[in-house]
Amino acid sequence: MRREDSVHRPLPSIDPNMLKGLREHVHEQLRQAIISGQLPTGSLLNERQAAAELGVSTTPLKEALRRLELEGLVRTEPRRGIRITFDAAQAEEMALARAALESMIARQAATRITDEAIAELRTVGESMRQATAAGVVRRLIALNETFHETIHAASGCRYLQRLLAGQLVYDKAARKFLLGDQEERERALGEHLSILAALEARDPDAAERAMRDHIVRSGRQHVQTAFARRKE
Repeated sequence: MRREDSVHRPLPSIDPNMLKGLREHVHEQLRQAIISGQLPTGSLLNERQAAAELGVSTTPLKEALRRLELEGLVRTEPRRGIRITFDAAQAEEMALARAALESMIARQAATRITDEAIAELRTVGESMRQATAAGVVRRLIALNETFHETIHAASGCRYLQRLLAGQLVYDKAARKFLLGDQEERERALGEHLSILAALEARDPDAAERAMRDHIVRSGRQHVQTAFARRKE
């Protein structure tokens, strides 16, 4: 048998982590487009067009849409397609739900936080100050998450953190959208530093109030900005 006629060795299988990465990417891109206002409330999503724009097949797209429906951002309508359902009322409600949970966590953290956690928050706060001044949005988003996660850990509120997990999906996408604006970055920095000051003072009332004010204010800003954009 000639060399060119021989059967080739089996191709290596695709790493499942690569497939998972693609699915996650599609899911996050669609979620971000919905929450930022790129995909307007009430519009129908053309699956083939969306898949082409994302440069993927319809398989990961369909999976992403199923997850988005569970998150309450879209709805499947028989014989019509996928309807975008995320609206201003839902955005405000989700922000209020997160504010209620985060403020209680901050209150508990103020009474339980260690000196080590305070030192960590100070370091993160200083890094946030530098990232804000430099306008490094991606770095600032990561620091923002670290700041809140440190407070969550300091609180010891495992049950409240489990309840909060569903809200953080929305928050991450909204934060990415909001922090693209320099004025918003500066406002958010001041609010985070106020939260830090309340925790340093071990003042539960001030920590609860500062956290609630921060999340409610940023939530309203997201609603005003994203949905004003949808009307343009």
